[in-house]
Amino acid sequence: MAWTKYQMFLAGLMLTTGSINTLSAKWADMFKAKGCQDGPEHAFSHPFLQAVWMFLGEFSCLAVFYLLVCQDKRRPEPRINPGQRFNPFLFLPPAMCDMIATSIMYVALNMTSASSFQMLRGAVIIFTGLLSVAFLGRRLALSQWIGIFVTILGLVIVGLADFVSGNKDDSHKLSDVITGDLLIIMAQIIVSVQMVLEEKFVYTHDVHPLRAVGTEGFFGFFVLSLLLIPMYFIPVGSFANNPRQVLEDALDAFCQIGYRPLILLALLGNTVSIAFFNFAGISVTKEISATTRMVLDSLRTLVIWVVSLALGWEQFHGLQVLGFVVLLVGTGLYNGLHRPLLGRIPCCARLVNEEEGSSVERERLLNDGRVQSGDNS
Repeated sequence: MAWTKYQMFLAGLMLTTGSINTLSAKWADMFKAKGCQDGPEHAFSHPFLQAVWMFLGEFSCLAVFYLLVCQDKRRPEPRINPGQRFNPFLFLPPAMCDMIATSIMYVALNMTSASSFQMLRGAVIIFTGLLSVAFLGRRLALSQWIGIFVTILGLVIVGLADFVSGNKDDSHKLSDVITGDLLIIMAQIIVSVQMVLEEKFVYTHDVHPLRAVGTEGFFGFFVLSLLLIPMYFIPVGSFANNPRQVLEDALDAFCQIGYRPLILLALLGNTVSIAFFNFAGISVTKEISATTRMVLDSLRTLVIWVVSLALGWEQFHGLQVLGFVVLLVGTGLYNGLHRPLLGRIPCCARLVNEEEGSSVERERLLNDGRVQSGDNS
């Protein structure tokens, strides 16, 4: 079935804004400018402030939701279901998971390349699958278990590529690259907890996806904004890459923005792109399919990698290509992309039909109305 122009627009919007989200965050990390103190220029290393801007983008989805509802009410037959009344504090636990995971991923993005950052986020299917079995009583199909093990292999290859490239890369120390990669994988454990919490406590309520994303963005934005105050006074030594060596120096960040206004453009790119990415992702799931959304998310990793190479942000490494392909195969197996192909083979058709029963629950857990943040996440 051919796509309509609107569907092609949504797919292009999701792919473009999703790529811009990661690239703009990495672009901000690459700036150097003077801070509030008299001294030499230093790198713009403010991961927690960047996370605040990202949550502002998610928070804006709430405004988009109410605008769409108001516009829809003017129609003779409204089509948008605003959902039932719910306690917004149901979103607080997953929002806190989102806040912690996003902050960790932005710290990691300072230490590793944008392409590795995006590839290693594929680890989320491993932990989400395992946690869904343990806490939600899911039964994973054989292909999903194979997909998990293939994904683990892909992560090992990407990590090995970073280890090899770290010895030749002057922009990142090897120890920083390894630490960054481990932080990204650790953050995916928290993201998987977030997804399981959403499945268990949030999706049992009839809540519109944009409203869900916006509500979590609201909690993440205000809680993390308040936490910037104590972070300003918490010394962390050499772990922090700011002159005062505190956990987060927001004042130093604003001074750097004053000296280099382009940093503000990168931050706004992050904020606006995550809002449009969430909207486009939800719309793709609704207008096309959740599988298409997963494919586009995988293509986003390829776009980020190609753009990073073109801009000279990183060097070409064959192992990284192999790791990306293996991760793509693992993600495809877990999300059931093999089924249409195997379904045409008579001897495999029965196996495919048995797996189809579990695919609906799995797609809801990983894809229904929730775009992984930060994105960085």
